[in-house]
Amino acid sequence: MNEALRLENQLCFPLYAAAKAVTNSYKPFLESINLTYTQYIVMLVLWEKQNITVKDLGACLYLDSGTLTPLLKRLEAKGYIHRQRSPEDERVVEIVLSSSGEGLRDKAREIPKQMAQCLPLTDDEASTLYRLLYKILEQTC
Repeated sequence: MNEALRLENQLCFPLYAAAKAVTNSYKPFLESINLTYTQYIVMLVLWEKQNITVKDLGACLYLDSGTLTPLLKRLEAKGYIHRQRSPEDERVVEIVLSSSGEGLRDKAREIPKQMAQCLPLTDDEASTLYRLLYKILEQTC
């Protein structure tokens, strides 16, 4: 068999498997605040920016509008966000953090610390991994 085609020689596989494992590790922490992982990363962006267009949110999270739309509808149904058309251009949909969504931030504050304890990495290793992953994201064709 060609060595290049062995699963163990593919960079994509450990990236995929590790991402899945890390995402699954979030579940117990996110269940306590009634969010899925993708809802959580949307909320992280909104806690930082307060409001953002769907297009810009998709760019931040590497998600397309087909993935975002149902996700945003669920967050709106929970009362955490509001979707509204831009007064300047009604083709543009803006996402605005609600007061309930803002209040959820306090409940989520400990999640990064809890997750850090789940990962078998030193602070230096985590920092290196972070830099390398963002290097891949910035350079991927």
